[in-house]
Amino acid sequence: MQEDYFEKLLRCRLYLLDMDGTLYLGDNVLPGAIDYIRTLERTGRQYIYLTNNSSRAGSDYVPRLTRLGFPCTPETVFSSGMATGLYYQEHYAGKKACVVGTRAFQRELRSYGVTIDNKDAEVVVVGFDTELVYEKLYDAVHFLRRGAPFIAANPDWVCPQPENEVQPDCGSICALLTAATGRKPKFIGKPNRSMIDIISHKTGIPNAQICCVGDRLYTDIAVAENAGAVSVLVLSGETDREMLRESKIKPDYVLQDVRDISEILQSRGGAGDREQ
Repeated sequence: MQEDYFEKLLRCRLYLLDMDGTLYLGDNVLPGAIDYIRTLERTGRQYIYLTNNSSRAGSDYVPRLTRLGFPCTPETVFSSGMATGLYYQEHYAGKKACVVGTRAFQRELRSYGVTIDNKDAEVVVVGFDTELVYEKLYDAVHFLRRGAPFIAANPDWVCPQPENEVQPDCGSICALLTAATGRKPKFIGKPNRSMIDIISHKTGIPNAQICCVGDRLYTDIAVAENAGAVSVLVLSGETDREMLRESKIKPDYVLQDVRDISEILQSRGGAGDREQ
């Protein structure tokens, strides 16, 4: 393809990287993923690992990614759990929360000043709960039926795993709660554009020079579309070409995996420092 076809991609100075299904599956690093990060560094581009996985705290990703071989610091991670904590801090400060989420998610919320009390709550907060027990659902339904605000970290239906397996994710848990109460949540993570807006404000890089890379149309690609950023869909995770054909959400670029991005950036040299 001609270089001008990739012009929007080449002009991006900051890459927001989904992880599950994009850089790894479970504990299996996808081929070329680590070299892709090194390519971003060599070509003068910034990157942030941007994940909707709210089962872990943002700080948990530093040792996890480092163990898998990825360069990572606390400044290069932003999660839907962190975004949820910021949202709660802004809108519900001082109110007690009933939380359906892992201990790590609860720890993340507490770091933003959230008081968790599943027996005397004013707000219901849901994450990707890999430690889910029935009592949490019972408590959440109790408060939702009494009108408590309903917020959730991420809308993902499933979390992709090796061998083409999946785990039920936050969106599926919320669907159960919606079926039981008739209440629908406000999702904070992708595709809500606020995650990109927060990062743009912090880094000073405009949304049009930010590229979102991921494997899901309804989160990774939709958030870029909502925020006016550039999008790259990789086919290494949840989305296949049939799903892409049937979707109304269309990425700027479709590539097989992040190795293709590396090849494009390396073949055209460092362009990440160029200003609009």
